[in-house]
Amino acid sequence: MNITFCCANTRVGPWLADLRLALPQANVTEWHPGAPQADHAVVWAPPQQFIDEQPGLKALFNIGAGVDALLRLKLPPAARVVRLDDAGMSVQMAEYVCHAVIRHFREFDAYEADVAQGQWSYRKPRLRADFPVGVLGLGVLGERVARALAQFDFPVHGWSRTPKSIDGVICHAGPQAFDSFLASCRVLVNLLPLTPETRDILNRETLSRLRPQAYLINVARGDHLVEEDLLALLESGHMAGATLDVFRTEPLPAQHGFWKHPKITVTPHTSARTLREESIAQIAGKILAFERGEPIAGVVDPVRGY
Repeated sequence: MNITFCCANTRVGPWLADLRLALPQANVTEWHPGAPQADHAVVWAPPQQFIDEQPGLKALFNIGAGVDALLRLKLPPAARVVRLDDAGMSVQMAEYVCHAVIRHFREFDAYEADVAQGQWSYRKPRLRADFPVGVLGLGVLGERVARALAQFDFPVHGWSRTPKSIDGVICHAGPQAFDSFLASCRVLVNLLPLTPETRDILNRETLSRLRPQAYLINVARGDHLVEEDLLALLESGHMAGATLDVFRTEPLPAQHGFWKHPKITVTPHTSARTLREESIAQIAGKILAFERGEPIAGVVDPVRGY
């Protein structure tokens, strides 16, 4: 069994070493132009040349949950695309989102600004009932985030394409429930996959449906957000602020307006990092199950985009 590794912006050596340990029966190599044909590929944002030179691939195993960069390529018709189910990312995402929600709700950002000025300040405690949180997208990561938020006694709403049932979460489903979901939220957390239908979904129209003084947390993809619309809503006062971890251009350009905006917190796409050991264990298990003809989790529907 031949496995090729083609992952942009990744330290290749440790991945190859660990893949070879996990799959001693396989020939694991790094892809280069003109490389021999492989049975399976472990990838992240590969070039089209890689796909064109590997027409016989049975499956491409993506080292992340989001597969939008991969689905933009022209893939071999018979090849399956398989994403990571979790591999340690969901707990990181829950940590990040809970931190961002609590930081805004408790006004820790304002306290930090006061302390920087040498001011000992007081703010009246807010009520959790006034800060319902909506989680947009209830996949593996979204569900974990929603459950974590509910532990802090926030009213938590969730929206998904198809019906879900999660303890402690008010679940909305389908296009007909989208507007009522947005209207219920004062804090919106975006965890949708990026598809043609969800691109630009965070725009002036949708964000205006949130409760006044709403707060946005985007940890999915930068292309979900129409940046100019967010800035306009911050200027008008409808939006109170945002925590943004993903952007249309990454790294975020040095002169971008988000960097120094007083109501925007920027982090460098670090909300949930791929953990190598957990990811390799999952990918190796899926490759072996695939070769045995067994069903595997995480197979992507190219029509839906996730």
